[in-house]
Amino acid sequence: MADSAAADGKDEWARHWQYPGVPGLDLLRARYVSHSFSRHSHEGFVLGAVFRGIEDVIMPQGTIQARPGTVVMINPEVPHSARAGVPEGWSYATLYPSAHVIAGIAEDMTTLRGTAGFAETIVEDPDTAQLIRAVHQAAEEGNALAADSLLRIAVARLLRRYGQSLPARTPVATGARTAALAKNLLQERMAEPPSLDQLAQELGTGPFSLLRAFKAAYGMPPHTWLTNARVRTARRLLEAGTAPAEAAAAVGFTDQPHLNRHFTRIVGVPPGAYQRERARTYKTGDEGRP
Repeated sequence: MADSAAADGKDEWARHWQYPGVPGLDLLRARYVSHSFSRHSHEGFVLGAVFRGIEDVIMPQGTIQARPGTVVMINPEVPHSARAGVPEGWSYATLYPSAHVIAGIAEDMTTLRGTAGFAETIVEDPDTAQLIRAVHQAAEEGNALAADSLLRIAVARLLRRYGQSLPARTPVATGARTAALAKNLLQERMAEPPSLDQLAQELGTGPFSLLRAFKAAYGMPPHTWLTNARVRTARRLLEAGTAPAEAAAAVGFTDQPHLNRHFTRIVGVPPGAYQRERARTYKTGDEGRP
């Protein structure tokens, strides 16, 4: 595959893009060797299929090894990170369908009700892993009918085999309420956030109590969550045409290299490549290979 959104390491490549023929879906196809993903979460779902090598995916419950023939399924807002599980790295195809896309497929093609999600994180399912790769191939060939159809078949199959109705939220405890207030303050003051001590003082708690409560609620400490939130916001700014340097300043990174480093470790490609891919796709209507 030609590489319009290259990773930085030797022999590494990546393409992170959107295909207009299938709204609500991001796609990543890549080979990584030295690259690693820092701890982060997604607003939507992650469906990944390794086709060469091994990827170590670090989940809250421990590390799983994604090998060829397996499918990794991660529900929204579940913190995770990833790295190569073998020296030669891993190659994979990943789909990032929005929660809206998953909900629509669940309603149309399964008996799941409520908020649909996945009960398993990794499964041996070579046929569905191949379907995930086929969605990529169809999108790269500009075949909207095939890409949309294959996506629906793959998601419906995964939901029927491994899906569940996600449990309703439990009543919010005091610590969780404090964590939620802290999250809202960090979101509002993203460009100039308070220190941990200042944040704790504003919320009437201690720094260590706040750390414990925040990590219990969101699976990561406040500074890690803030970096993830900054990258999410930077993605939206880049998609709207904001220059990377301006996006970096807007979300509170000290400079563009600071944005580049964190963006690449969370999204998988540098911000400039991310923006160029989307601008090229939507400006020219090019739906084939780069």
